[in-house]
Amino acid sequence: MVKIDHPVENFSLPSTGAEEFLLAQHLGKHIVIYFYPKDDTPGCTTEGQDFRDQWNNFTEKNCIIVGISRDSVQSHLDFKQKMQFPFELLSDVNETVCNQFDVMKMKNMYGKQVRGIERSTFVIDTQGTLRKEWRGVKVPGHVQEVLEYVSTLQQV
Repeated sequence: MVKIDHPVENFSLPSTGAEEFLLAQHLGKHIVIYFYPKDDTPGCTTEGQDFRDQWNNFTEKNCIIVGISRDSVQSHLDFKQKMQFPFELLSDVNETVCNQFDVMKMKNMYGKQVRGIERSTFVIDTQGTLRKEWRGVKVPGHVQEVLEYVSTLQQV
């Protein structure tokens, strides 16, 4: 389980990029990881678009963004292409990284209890240490808040 001000254990997940995403390969940059419930749904689309629209502002701060859900890589590829996301989406079908970050929760959907991803965002610094987390995220204004936080981190 991840903890603020502690190193994040390395992980690897299938990615929409040409290779698997390996956390350790991205040390030296700030990393924003956002977990979202499902590709191509209204809230997840809006959140992804907000990150897309602020992409240049994040990259200017030595920061990469990755989105993670339980959808397949093919679903991610379709979603990424449709929305023109400049960042990678990672597929966690076995919930390994979702469990590492403790984002799997029981939720109410149409009156039924279902297990799913709680919308959450994490910022990892250039050394691989977890610096900030947002859980139970509400989409409006969230990406701006993340960008403002990243702006406070020392740029390496």
